[in-house]
Amino acid sequence: MAAYRVLILGGTSEARALAAALRDRDGLDILLSLAGRTENPSTQPVSIRIGGFGGAEGLAAFLAEGKFDLLVDATHPFAARISANAAEAAQISGVPAVALRRPQWREEPGDRWIQFSTIPAAIAALGTVPRRVFLATGRQEAHAAEAAAQHFYLVRSVDPVTPPLALADATFILDRGPFVLDAELALLREYRIDTIVAKNSGGDATYAKIEAARALGIEVFMIGRAVAPAMETVETVGEALAAIDHRLPPAMKRGV
Repeated sequence: MAAYRVLILGGTSEARALAAALRDRDGLDILLSLAGRTENPSTQPVSIRIGGFGGAEGLAAFLAEGKFDLLVDATHPFAARISANAAEAAQISGVPAVALRRPQWREEPGDRWIQFSTIPAAIAALGTVPRRVFLATGRQEAHAAEAAAQHFYLVRSVDPVTPPLALADATFILDRGPFVLDAELALLREYRIDTIVAKNSGGDATYAKIEAARALGIEVFMIGRAVAPAMETVETVGEALAAIDHRLPPAMKRGV
């Protein structure tokens, strides 16, 4: 029996965990695809490819030429273009697809969230009076802060922001989660942060900054997710494994 081929679009901890769970399963051939936006990606448990596909049609051709049986979109919840391409590629190629999306964070008692649909809208809402802002949106959209250069910005990202931000008062930190509450509390106090701009990414790795903001009474300008493309969606690695098992030939299912 030919191997059942699965292409995982990754770059998240969930994608890595899913690949690790599938790695030693008999009859499965797993390929994990990374966009290549991170200079030093984490070590992965299966074979990887790095780089784009050339849009939805390119991805569809890759799926067909590689004789893949399933596409799993386990990209970041804010990788909207990649997810849209994945949904379209699945339709073009006829390859079944599943999206693995961690649940969003939910506002808790004591949180001071203000909801926004885009980062530029959140930056504009900071106002004219200088604030001390923790810009926790990642590097790719950090340049939106240049539209409100009167504020101090603490910018944290995995890789350096390029080109450098045109800001007179900013501090840059290179770090990769998971982050813990005590360290986040210390960071916010050290830089006297009064506002956090963050994406509602969900998950545990970066949630500590939200907990720290709650404890310190700091406002969070929360960027909501765009509407996801139509695709079967699961929220956990366990649910993704069940969805994959459901599609396997009987002889490959767990417990057979």
